[in-house]
Amino acid sequence: MSHNIEQLVESLSQLSVLDMSKLKAALEEKWGVKAAAAAPAMMMAAAPAAGAAPAAEESTEFKITLTEAAADKKIGIIKVVREITGLGLKEAKDLVEGAPKVIKETAPKAEAEEICKKINEAGGKATMKGL
Repeated sequence: MSHNIEQLVESLSQLSVLDMSKLKAALEEKWGVKAAAAAPAMMMAAAPAAGAAPAAEESTEFKITLTEAAADKKIGIIKVVREITGLGLKEAKDLVEGAPKVIKETAPKAEAEEICKKINEAGGKATMKGL
């Protein structure tokens, strides 16, 4: 590590949790970003792992994408897309014909699974991706 980085690490190690929180807020404002981890979690992540790898967190929100629409099943798929999205006939038809397209940006796991199931039953293919 370079000398500057070592000094920075040492300085940050001396901060209280309250000061770390203020630093986080100041950096978010300065850089125009939002930090994903809270200050205590960052300290834990910086500490060396004690053998066990952290478990992957399961997503609670999913993005649903219509990946494929069989030509002979488009009418049924359009009906399902309209039911799910509330789109008009033309918009739903354009979405289905333009697959792959996102059907829903965010949905809880149970709803995402239900949407995928409905699309698959109608003859299309849908995927859900954790956010």
